[in-house]
Amino acid sequence: MAHSDHSPQFLHVRRGGTSLVLRLDSDVMPCVLHWGADLGDLPSEALASIGPALEQPLTDSVVMSQRAVSVVPQQSSGWTGRPGLQGSRDGRAWSVAFDVVSHRVDDAGAAAWPDGPDGAVRLVSVGSDGAGALEVTTEIRLYAAGLVGVRAAVRNLSGDIYDVTRLEPALPVPAEALELLDMAGRHTHERTPQRRPFDQGQWVRESWGGRPGHDSASVMCAGKPGFGFRSGRVWGVHLAGSGNQVLSAEKSFTGWQFLRGGELLLPGEVRLAEGESYESPWLLGSWGEGLDEFSHRFHRYLRARATHPTRPRPVLLNTWEASYFDLDVPTLSALADKAAAVGIERFVVDDGWFRNRPNDRSGLGDWYVDEEKFPDGLHPIVDQVRALGMEFGLWFEPEMVNLDSDLARTHPEWLFQTDHGPSVPSRFQHVLDLGHPEAYAYVRDRMAALVSEYDIAFIKWDHNRALLDAGHSPGGEPGVHAQTAAVYRLMDELKDAHPGLEIESCCGGGGRLDLGVMEHADRVWVSDCIDAHERHRMVRWTGLTLPPELLGTHVGSSEDHSTHRTHGLEFRAGTAIWGHMGVEWNLATIGEKDLADLSDWIAFHKDNRALLHSGDVVHADLGNPALQLDGVVAQDKSEALYRLSALDLTLTWPPGRVPLPGLDPERLYRITAQAPGDSAARKDATPGWVRHGATLTGHILAEVGIHAPLLDVDHLVLLRATAV
Repeated sequence: MAHSDHSPQFLHVRRGGTSLVLRLDSDVMPCVLHWGADLGDLPSEALASIGPALEQPLTDSVVMSQRAVSVVPQQSSGWTGRPGLQGSRDGRAWSVAFDVVSHRVDDAGAAAWPDGPDGAVRLVSVGSDGAGALEVTTEIRLYAAGLVGVRAAVRNLSGDIYDVTRLEPALPVPAEALELLDMAGRHTHERTPQRRPFDQGQWVRESWGGRPGHDSASVMCAGKPGFGFRSGRVWGVHLAGSGNQVLSAEKSFTGWQFLRGGELLLPGEVRLAEGESYESPWLLGSWGEGLDEFSHRFHRYLRARATHPTRPRPVLLNTWEASYFDLDVPTLSALADKAAAVGIERFVVDDGWFRNRPNDRSGLGDWYVDEEKFPDGLHPIVDQVRALGMEFGLWFEPEMVNLDSDLARTHPEWLFQTDHGPSVPSRFQHVLDLGHPEAYAYVRDRMAALVSEYDIAFIKWDHNRALLDAGHSPGGEPGVHAQTAAVYRLMDELKDAHPGLEIESCCGGGGRLDLGVMEHADRVWVSDCIDAHERHRMVRWTGLTLPPELLGTHVGSSEDHSTHRTHGLEFRAGTAIWGHMGVEWNLATIGEKDLADLSDWIAFHKDNRALLHSGDVVHADLGNPALQLDGVVAQDKSEALYRLSALDLTLTWPPGRVPLPGLDPERLYRITAQAPGDSAARKDATPGWVRHGATLTGHILAEVGIHAPLLDVDHLVLLRATAV
């Protein structure tokens, strides 16, 4: 699509209810003029007229009137905001301007893109800067789900080193997007939404710990003020990268406003020799009439991947909150017997199984089975687990090391450190620098040997320390960028060598839940806090990008490990079914009634996981802030499962009506309380639909709703909608 004159061309592509309209110039990278609602088939006359129709009036100069700002904004075109590409050649070649830009459109399955994702289309644009001896490439994809992906790359064409400081693509949003939404949090309190006006200037969320972090923004959304899950148009971006990163919103006085994201690079991390390139992580963008539609595009994109888990997600038991470091064959054997009896399908041994590990202060990195705890290795427990019909999983923290370990004593040079030595300890841990080929090979070979010996089906991959002062020895050069690439490569090597192996991304719980690591992992651990009250918020907001089958959700003991709240089993289990269900509870010490009830919940989850792990996730925007309603609606809208929870005291009693969103408005549905989560609907004072039944259209259920049953705080009820 290269053209020699300077008249712009316009491109319109459509997928999954999304239209992209792009302005293509011969000397500027692509500019997005529209990203959002499907515009239908555009006649050539209409497409040609889009440019003039959207062109800003010229004021005193191009600086004051930016008619087109590219996905990699540059000062050379008049942009006075943050440049999309920053770098230099020892202080030179820091301003990029293009002699020529060529554009090429590829459809998935075409000769130019034979391995493209099914139904996707992409625009590849290549800009040449002769004076700066640089080549910049942007790739914009529109996936079948309607999700947009943007990434950029820079290649050095000079014999002199080019230092990359920043490469940060941007997607514009319209003027109606006046409110921002992102996430805040901390360890065990992740994914807390926060909102603010989209004012002139920048709202910037940076992560410098070598991972997105427990306080990760997760998304940067902009929408109509007050946008909710079911209404209010919204646009948002997520960075599919696992290292240092930034998400930001920027509003210029010229009227352009952008959502942006990229990798944060430490000094000297990316130094390009002649012919070398650096490529940014994908910036993924979605939009919708409300956050439900926004998240559906992410979910459908992920579910369409060839690597997405397809077999039923095994219900697992993890030993951490069941036995902590107290691991031996009798303890694990008793736990395995109880696990199999209640329907567990995967048995995962957590921290404490390896040498020199009586607690969290020593042994990390010594990936050999503890001969004192397990004189015959793990074979007795693995054999028992298999005989009981369960898979076996094992915990690792491959990127971390205790100073009190054989590994650190033997190879202190493998630790990240600067001229000041190793950084401050955190949770008695330091970081193993996988940029050392020998360190990488040690971890890979030890993990691979254990996976082979015990036929491990699942690895819980933990990451409990931020990468602070992450210098590569002996020189101390920054190593976060290389570490992230090494982690991805290590996951891939293990999975390639052991087909069927699954990996969970656990980062002290919710610190590394991005779509970059999800190209290599099979589920995430949402948080180290499994308090069912907290998990209502965490799962809801983590679910903006990740579908339920990728979210680890566990039933813990009655008193929560991290908050010390006490909840009944129905509330804990009714919360845990809303994802990839697991159990983290010492089943060997609980009574027969609890075991029987837990068995019922696990059986219910198995019966319904096909729906939970394939349907559209929906939420209600309730006027009563004490209540939360979440649901999953089958793709064909033949059925739906809803969960109504009381998370605080309601201001009115009874609590009022609740809508059931997402159903086919024209079809009739029978509404029933669903066992085993129906105890609140079996009380004496129940709404009429519980006593007499109700058959209503999807339109009535969404617009009028049904009356909520009486719910005490931290109690829930499950509702079933079945088309009749």
